[in-house]
Amino acid sequence: MISDSIFTDSPAETLVPIDPVRLEVIRNALLAGAEEMNISIWRTARSTVVRETLDYSTALFDGKGNSIAQSTRIPVHLNSMSTCLEDVVANHIPLSEWQEGDVIMTNDPYCGGQHLPDFVLFQPVFEPVPSNESENKDHSKDTVGKKCVAIAAAIVHHIDVSGGAAGSYFAGAREIFHEGLRIPPIKVVEAGQKNAAVIDIIRQNSREPVKITGDFQAQLASLNVGARAIERLIARYDAGTVTLAMEHILLQSELAMRETIREIPDGVYQFSDFVDDDGQSAKDLAIVANVTIEGEHCTADLSESADQAPGPVNCTLNMARSGVYCALLSVAEGRAMANSGAYRPITVLSRKGSIVNCSPPAPVANRMATGHRVVTTMLGALAHAIPDKIPAAYYGVSYVAALSSPDRILPNERRVYFEIEVGGWGGSPSSDGADGFSAGFHNLANSPVEMCESIFPIVFTEYAFIPGSGGDGQYRGGLGLAREWLLDEEWGVLSGNFERFTHAPYGLHGGKPGSKGRFLHMHDGQTTELPSKISGLELKRGDRIRLETSGGGGWGDPAKRSEHSRANDELGGYT
Repeated sequence: MISDSIFTDSPAETLVPIDPVRLEVIRNALLAGAEEMNISIWRTARSTVVRETLDYSTALFDGKGNSIAQSTRIPVHLNSMSTCLEDVVANHIPLSEWQEGDVIMTNDPYCGGQHLPDFVLFQPVFEPVPSNESENKDHSKDTVGKKCVAIAAAIVHHIDVSGGAAGSYFAGAREIFHEGLRIPPIKVVEAGQKNAAVIDIIRQNSREPVKITGDFQAQLASLNVGARAIERLIARYDAGTVTLAMEHILLQSELAMRETIREIPDGVYQFSDFVDDDGQSAKDLAIVANVTIEGEHCTADLSESADQAPGPVNCTLNMARSGVYCALLSVAEGRAMANSGAYRPITVLSRKGSIVNCSPPAPVANRMATGHRVVTTMLGALAHAIPDKIPAAYYGVSYVAALSSPDRILPNERRVYFEIEVGGWGGSPSSDGADGFSAGFHNLANSPVEMCESIFPIVFTEYAFIPGSGGDGQYRGGLGLAREWLLDEEWGVLSGNFERFTHAPYGLHGGKPGSKGRFLHMHDGQTTELPSKISGLELKRGDRIRLETSGGGGWGDPAKRSEHSRANDELGGYT
């Protein structure tokens, strides 16, 4: 299947000229609008997964559905929102049926979404009615003859949408119906009126109804912030000028990506990496990338990747595309703005029914296990072509853990403690990898231990770097993290969805692999090493849980590491 989008036809390079200063002002105003949406969610959200971990994203699209400007949040969200919008418009609610004041939402992975906790919302922005046509008539809800000039979009990871495990990451899922509430593309707001029944259904299907309602309202409010940013631009210039600027912005990104690809030597480059397992019966699931560079075009063929798995590590095609785009945007080093224009020179091929293009009703909750692996596989392939630009593998997994336990103040209420941890970056051709820092596909923040202890019945006993966890090399990999806590409540039920317990992050050009992850349960003086994917682990007061994340791979021959760097490693406790 090819990744060509109905929205990504490249405009002619003979666009009507626009003043370059005005173009730059509008481009930065659009970026600022997306960031204002981002800040709006951050300041008003209720759950820690949104407010602290920052697992959400915002963007502005043009009136045709091309992503234009995106906030500095989650790469996997941002690269795939345009694909989701494409699916909604092509197969569910055509743009011709969108009205002023509408908000369209879905969380269905098989309707362009990611996984069920991720709600994707879109709000159209229409050009204003000319003043000579608005006299003596209220056009506020009348979109006949009015042009959609932009779309505000936001995607938020909600803390719990039911399913077989707290946090809706059920390692035992065999189909998507085990994973929680599934919402097809619908108008959750129509002509300015909220669909209260839909919001009630969402609230009723969450273990944290107050938090999910608050986060959903924050997400809705951010769309209005984005819409106002577009309206300010139109008021300052006009709809035609803003539309023309958007076309130029797309073309700028396309040309920058074409230049990036043109700098890569022509050829076919192959690499394989592995997902450890699906938490059930499938193991050593290969992700295979055959990357063809021809002039200024890149084709990433993932067709040789493993068949879809019984367990929830599958991802849909839009996720695989996001992984490919993420890798190539990394190579572009900031020259190409992350929008639909940058994706035009890239084709993604896959095989339906594979782990990177699964068929319904395959479960997908832990789709990031495979999504990260698409990124590391693409980078591994490109390392053959441009070895002086590609780092060794980063930790390559979203370490997701969720605990369900009684509320400290309201014993009849349950709370969901949800967190995502990170690991070490790979060493690069010029520097050591970063230690315990978010990288690659997700760009998340950590949850401060003081805040977690004040809200949830846990007490942290360790949060530190793991010495020696980075792969050795001329430039060593970054260190992984140890995060350990004990339960300070009568009972709890824990789930974990991790990776890199079997297949360590690879090194490059003689560099050594990073460390593997571990998950430990300590109870009554006994330590049990747990699998990487588990749900329904029952805990008692005083039980301790320890997660060790992977270090990054090393880059280059370890014998070439300088004596000065070795001395600093020992002094800093890295070895």
